[in-house]
Amino acid sequence: MRNNGWLRCASMMVLVLVVLCAAPMAARAQQRAAYEELQTFSGVLNHIRQNYPDTVSYSELVAAAIRGVLRSLDPHSYYMSRMETARRDALERGELFTVGLSLEEVDGAATVLAVSPRSPAEKGGILAGDRLLALNDTAVEGLGIELIQLRMAGDKGSKIRLRLERGPRLEPDTFSVTLKRSAYQLHAVSAVRMVDSSTGYLRLEEFLPQAPAEVHDAVKRLRGMHARAVILDLRSNPGGAVIAAVEVASEFFSKNTVVFRTRGRKRGADTTYLTQRDGEFRELPLIVLIDERSASSSEALAGSLQDHDRALLVGRRSFGKALIQGFFLLPSGDNIWLTIGHVITPSGRVIQRRYHGLGYEQYFSFAGRSGAEEDTATVYKTDAGRPVRGGGGIVPDITVPITATLPVWWSAAADSGFDDAVSDSVAQTLPATPAARAAWLTAESEWRAKLLPPFLTRVRAHLEVAAATDSLLDRRLARILAARTAEVRWGSDAREEFVIRNDRTIRAALDQFPHLRGLLGPPQSPGPTQK
Repeated sequence: MRNNGWLRCASMMVLVLVVLCAAPMAARAQQRAAYEELQTFSGVLNHIRQNYPDTVSYSELVAAAIRGVLRSLDPHSYYMSRMETARRDALERGELFTVGLSLEEVDGAATVLAVSPRSPAEKGGILAGDRLLALNDTAVEGLGIELIQLRMAGDKGSKIRLRLERGPRLEPDTFSVTLKRSAYQLHAVSAVRMVDSSTGYLRLEEFLPQAPAEVHDAVKRLRGMHARAVILDLRSNPGGAVIAAVEVASEFFSKNTVVFRTRGRKRGADTTYLTQRDGEFRELPLIVLIDERSASSSEALAGSLQDHDRALLVGRRSFGKALIQGFFLLPSGDNIWLTIGHVITPSGRVIQRRYHGLGYEQYFSFAGRSGAEEDTATVYKTDAGRPVRGGGGIVPDITVPITATLPVWWSAAADSGFDDAVSDSVAQTLPATPAARAAWLTAESEWRAKLLPPFLTRVRAHLEVAAATDSLLDRRLARILAARTAEVRWGSDAREEFVIRNDRTIRAALDQFPHLRGLLGPPQSPGPTQK
């Protein structure tokens, strides 16, 4: 191994010398500088070989060097060894199974970006924003996000124990959950239903390859149910395939509309993505929901719809990650995913938060927040002349504040099954009639009276915690327990209807439809002032 490593280094140096001889005079100084830097790196390897007390393979050192180089470029480029790549391929082929978590590094911690519906992670009470500390008592600190995701995968039915923390970084609460890996079904569109007599709703979980077809079928189904307007929910959507985002956008635009552009160093990275047809739903009134967990392709789609005044955005500022990456195979069989361009909205906004000049942890601390002041100072205009700003994600037109944060003891209680036990018990006392189902959807005082006291009593007795609550937390806990009650008594459709009917952001969106034309139109000039 050592001899091979030194041969590789020597061959690299010979290659540089050959290039020096052939290069023009203007470029030779740069080539010599690069050669000197390679000599410096070779010198470091030599010192390690001669002086380091422990045995370290050259493959380990080279892999560490590559990871360090990529991290110095931007926070999202990464390296994968042959073994890691093979494991990921097995996961994609369905030979391995996982628990339904999408992770992103935030402030140096592996942080939950999204939890897949009906996955083991959702059942275990894990929430977006939780920070992963260990897998089966092995700390994950220092591991790349991609490697952590792969280590969560395993044989179907096998169990994995996760230790997580929630709350402020200085005084977090820590908890553990044991999850069973399973083949939960993953759909791009997870919910399709009417919110009221004229408004449809669909939730797009991720830009999977089948997302365009599922969105088309969902909207068509809603139109068949007499929907005259639609809410498209992109909250907690971590992104996915660029082409899928363009195809989804094509449903709502006319032909030859610019969806977004990509710009990079090489000409091949510069692409303008246009719709190839007239969208079947291009005249349908549309409101899009986003939040701090909406990332990548979901941000690109939301920004495009906003720039063209095609949809009103409701919710909270998006994550702020929109880069184009390319896959490059290395001679060793390892590979890298390298950032090759940025995504730019039709008005010219860069969605990606600034990362040059920021520390790795500092960069991630801006997730879902505004970027640096210089990034957001420039004002862009939508097609109708409405002012919008770039940098640090996409800002919605209507902001809905975040609800009460769930405490860590909630996840411990969910892992122990206390929530299910209470909800299931109450469900058996309710009539299985359509009238009872309809009444339960809005009976907030009944939820709180029947569900909260026995649940909190059980938590305090078995977990030995104070489980202090306030009015906002009481309301959120009661809604979660009541949704489970609806599912047990009347089925999964009742649960879905319950969740959508009692969602604050969806209700805020419904309030905007009567004013949608004016909200998406040109800014109104101030009228004459009275003296």
